[in-house]
Amino acid sequence: MAVDTFGIDKEFLSDLLREVGDGRTQLPEFQRGWVWPDRNISSLLASISLGYPVGTLMMLKTGGDVRFKQRAVEGATPAAGVEPERLILDGQQRMTSLFQALKLGLPLKTQDVRKRPVSGWFYIDMRQALDPSGDREEAIRFLPADRIVRNFRGEVIKDYSTPDREYEAHLFPLAKVFDHEDWMMGFQEHWGYAQDKMKLWNAFQSTIIKRFDTYQFPIIELDKGVPRQAVCQVFEKVNTGGVTLTVFELLTATYAADEFDLREHWKECRKEWSGPEYRILREVSNTDFLQAITLLATDARRDAGRKNGVEEDRLPRIGCKRADMLGLTLPEYERFAPMIVNGLKAAARFLHRQYIFDTRFLPYGTQLIPLAAIFAVLGTDAENAGAQQKLARWYWCGVFGELYGGTTETRFSRDLPDVAAWIRGSGTEPRTVVEAQFVPGRLLTLRTRNSAAYKGIYALLMKAGAQDWRTGEASTITNYFDDAIDIHHIFPKAWCETQKIDSKIYNAIVNKTPLTARTNRVIGGRAPSEYLSRLANSAGVDDTTIDAHVTSHLAEPRLMREDDFDAFFQDRKRALLGEIADAMGKVIEDIEDVKSDAADTFEVDDDTDDL
Repeated sequence: MAVDTFGIDKEFLSDLLREVGDGRTQLPEFQRGWVWPDRNISSLLASISLGYPVGTLMMLKTGGDVRFKQRAVEGATPAAGVEPERLILDGQQRMTSLFQALKLGLPLKTQDVRKRPVSGWFYIDMRQALDPSGDREEAIRFLPADRIVRNFRGEVIKDYSTPDREYEAHLFPLAKVFDHEDWMMGFQEHWGYAQDKMKLWNAFQSTIIKRFDTYQFPIIELDKGVPRQAVCQVFEKVNTGGVTLTVFELLTATYAADEFDLREHWKECRKEWSGPEYRILREVSNTDFLQAITLLATDARRDAGRKNGVEEDRLPRIGCKRADMLGLTLPEYERFAPMIVNGLKAAARFLHRQYIFDTRFLPYGTQLIPLAAIFAVLGTDAENAGAQQKLARWYWCGVFGELYGGTTETRFSRDLPDVAAWIRGSGTEPRTVVEAQFVPGRLLTLRTRNSAAYKGIYALLMKAGAQDWRTGEASTITNYFDDAIDIHHIFPKAWCETQKIDSKIYNAIVNKTPLTARTNRVIGGRAPSEYLSRLANSAGVDDTTIDAHVTSHLAEPRLMREDDFDAFFQDRKRALLGEIADAMGKVIEDIEDVKSDAADTFEVDDDTDDL
């Protein structure tokens, strides 16, 4: 933002509060509510009474192309139809506190340090305020709305409910600091114009009241021509509230200027996937939704530029970073939001075909963003078998390449055009597919369900037809939810510990598989050679049937019946690598006999224990 887009000046506090009261200065709708407790306000008033700086205010001139829905400062009641001349970007808490304490003329409603609601008036002890050795903040008093102080039993301790009692206690109501003549005359009359009281008042007026009268705030005022993205970025940088506003909140305020309620529209969109069949989408956030829409909007801008003959290196870029989302216009949102709703629903159906049904086992929630955008762009082109195969390959390359765990917006912007062109036959393999690599040794470090690759292997096993060892049922959606399937050890933890097997090895995903809770109870902590027979007896079937169920998990029952952990581990590792290689469409070279000291130690042991 250029220097000539803002100015710096000083303005009197009294003038600022007058503008707040009549509505010439208001707040943009995206500003959160006023939250300062009474102690913060006391400190602010004390600082002003001492003439200390309390920070700079930042304002935005209205009347430009950038429009935000606005609202009056809390407590202000401007006349109907008044349009603000400026909006407060930084300083809301201070200006609201000062307006309510000094100008409102009503009890100030706030909260105490325990966040309990309180209502009252601010006073200043005249004598304590003039004491050179006194603490100015302690001289500020917050009295109840009726100006009567009571103890915890409700008994009256002090009563300041009349002007005479204020005069007697030398407590000056700060609500009268800009209009103090009547109170001054009452104070002098009450004390019979005694010389010492006259002297006290004169000192208080020249030392305290004058500070409020002459206090000036430094003001940074942004010109009305500043673009919206700059306004929002400046607000984020300078706002002292300490809570970062989301893009959704900022766009809600922007669209509200055109009478569009983004928050209500988002609620309606979410209803589209509220059914149990779309359970995988339950954690999609409003920011995720906006990112996917922004991908479509920026892709459309780029396509329009290309059709208009814009040179390739000058085309608008595809993106969904914060600045891109803040640049999303309302017409673009209204155009692309329905497409992303359909894209998300199509993504849920696709994930079901990959045997991912629940957010608990979704490898990357972030990958839903480009996936929904890709389905939205492709439409019916994504429905044929070839398109589904390519989408699955791209998806699993992202999962097992572990490419969506960090900063992902740049990858999203590549995925959309790359995958769409690849599926339509006009492009080569997407960069995500080309870049994805899976190192065989990674199987040793996958020990907790926090890892995307760990969840991916779980899904691949179910997709490959893994049957429950006791019942022989496939992991369909029905038993997935009804029978509490989870990942459990194949060679039980208790058995492995008695055999002195390294926990880094027995807790690896190679030694785990999805089983129902009931099957896992039959297994217990027993050796495979023992529990396989127990499973056959429990299920009322022969060993051959149980072996077939075990084999469906890419586990070799013969090695399990021999309790040969090492041979079993290497055999299953190779089998899992084969499934991963098939999913990614890549050749993965196995490394034989990977030792436990090659395993990383950055993951903690799994929290899913055998009974």
